[in-house]
Amino acid sequence: MTKLAKLQWQCRRGTQELDLLLLRYLESQFERADKNEQACFIELLALEDDVLIRLLLSEVSVESAAMKTLIKKMRA
Repeated sequence: MTKLAKLQWQCRRGTQELDLLLLRYLESQFERADKNEQACFIELLALEDDVLIRLLLSEVSVESAAMKTLIKKMRA
């Protein structure tokens, strides 16, 4: 399984909103992102669904500037 295929599998969370946000980013921006942003995305995928939903769908804040930038990009 390729790295991209593995990430695609990890993006499938069973929640339509999460699936849409994660897969849309993976398919349209991940490969063009720098290594730091890619690492942030992989870090997001490691989170539990309830935490991930709060980060992506509400105004829960994170400390990391790089993570803030990624989340903002994913919400757009």
